[in-house]
Amino acid sequence: MFSQTDFVHMERALALAKRGMYTTDPNPRVGCVLVKHGEVIGEGFTQPAGQDHAEVRALKDARSRGHDLRGATAYVTLEPCSHFGRTPPCANALIDAQVARVVAAMEDPNPQVSGRGLKMLRDAGIEVRCGLLAQEAHELNIGFVSRMTRGRPWVRMKVAASLDGRTGLPSGVSQWITGEAARADGHAWRARASAILTGIGTVREDDPRMTVRAVDTPRQPQRVLIDSQLDVPPDAQILAGAPTLIFSGHLDAPLAERASALRDRGAEIVPLPNAAGKVDLPAVLNVLGQRNVNELHVEAGYKLNGSLLREGCVDELLVYLAPSLLGVDSMSMFNLHAPDTLEGRVKLNFHTIDRIGDDLRILARFVPAVSRDTDETGIDPTSAPISN
Repeated sequence: MFSQTDFVHMERALALAKRGMYTTDPNPRVGCVLVKHGEVIGEGFTQPAGQDHAEVRALKDARSRGHDLRGATAYVTLEPCSHFGRTPPCANALIDAQVARVVAAMEDPNPQVSGRGLKMLRDAGIEVRCGLLAQEAHELNIGFVSRMTRGRPWVRMKVAASLDGRTGLPSGVSQWITGEAARADGHAWRARASAILTGIGTVREDDPRMTVRAVDTPRQPQRVLIDSQLDVPPDAQILAGAPTLIFSGHLDAPLAERASALRDRGAEIVPLPNAAGKVDLPAVLNVLGQRNVNELHVEAGYKLNGSLLREGCVDELLVYLAPSLLGVDSMSMFNLHAPDTLEGRVKLNFHTIDRIGDDLRILARFVPAVSRDTDETGIDPTSAPISN
């Protein structure tokens, strides 16, 4: 179905899409390449929300260079949109340009599109092919796919630990277990996320800023704090700058004074109690999905980590392992109870394993309890070659 030339141009489109890694949110990261008579005549990638999508950028690029678009082939990493959002439909733009062929990596999981864009193109007499490098396109927009199909973000939990799985000394000292390269890499993962989540335990122990600092980024992710009793000090660094979103338990009279002081610092407080009066963690994900959070990056302590894992709120683990040992009495990665049998253990798949400086970076995904064959998009998010 696809030629080697098709693969080359789609790989270029994916490379263009990655240029929007930190800027397109909450829109998907999309790249487009226009080709005519074997020559690339236009390129583009999706701009920040409200600005041009990849296809429109590529069309403008081709026209600025004086090219006739009639009969061209468009390689795009996601199905062209078919609805009016902040911008007009890209499918219409391609039809008006009279391209002859459109090759898409994957269908758009957005229910407002979901095959309609491809149908519009076909109905206009344009040859359409879909599915080229679909896995790669899915990975690039795994958070967008999650939000469109599950109504919640893709949750990535980051942990830095010693080789024996310890995150800090018994005294609580944890800086720095991993090296500078691993820390910078962790900030790159922060930068691509829509939001960064931590817990009150981490705030009390470390007073973190929870911002991206080690890599250049045009925006800072939304900061999210789980704090059932509003124990965060008003002068905590996490409250500095842009408003922090705090999820609490019952917001009753005794907490009113604390809530007022935090609002004065610009914080937004959302009471979301569960039956025990703690924060309802699955409900937090639903709220964040409604707020257009695609990827949620978690950096918390072992207690909140364990709670998120037990309640099925984590999709993958981003683990940095340092070549060191801290011993059995040191802090663990997760507060989890041991299963009664090995069959009851939590199972994961190694998605990628890479060396970052002197440390190892492991991306591991949980094996779904019901079926690990495919997700709602028809793509298995746990499958991919392991790198080294």
